[in-house]
Amino acid sequence: MAGRGPAPKDPSKRRRRNAAEPETVITPDDELRGPELPEGVLGVNTKTGELTEWHPMTLLWWKTWRESAQAQTFTDTDWAFLIDTALMHHSMWDKGQWTLAAEVRLRAAKFGATPEDRARLKLKVDDPTSAPQRPVQSPGNVSDINSRRARLTG
Repeated sequence: MAGRGPAPKDPSKRRRRNAAEPETVITPDDELRGPELPEGVLGVNTKTGELTEWHPMTLLWWKTWRESAQAQTFTDTDWAFLIDTALMHHSMWDKGQWTLAAEVRLRAAKFGATPEDRARLKLKVDDPTSAPQRPVQSPGNVSDINSRRARLTG
């Protein structure tokens, strides 16, 4: 599949230098958002006569979206769109309809599924574990820099 066009021009060579749009920064909070996948929408299993269950990969995919940092920004219409996408995801895994994979990928990209998608959306997911950690020192271990210099220089 083709990319999204040629590489962007160097901003310093542009005639118009529009101000860059600010990036939206979201901090993960491990909260479960959005609705459960609806029951009964997949129909009845003709062999057993019971309601068809969601494919385990779709359940995992849905849980990932509900726990994602991006989910903090989703509205009701976004969740409805993702439920439609979950139906395609289920058909892809359950029935082997791999022709739906491209559509699922395009739909997931609208919500920032990959680092490239998030960069295009100007969405940054803050990773609190990647921040440099300062060493913790007790107040008794801290000394004044001037007293140290005086000791070293005599």
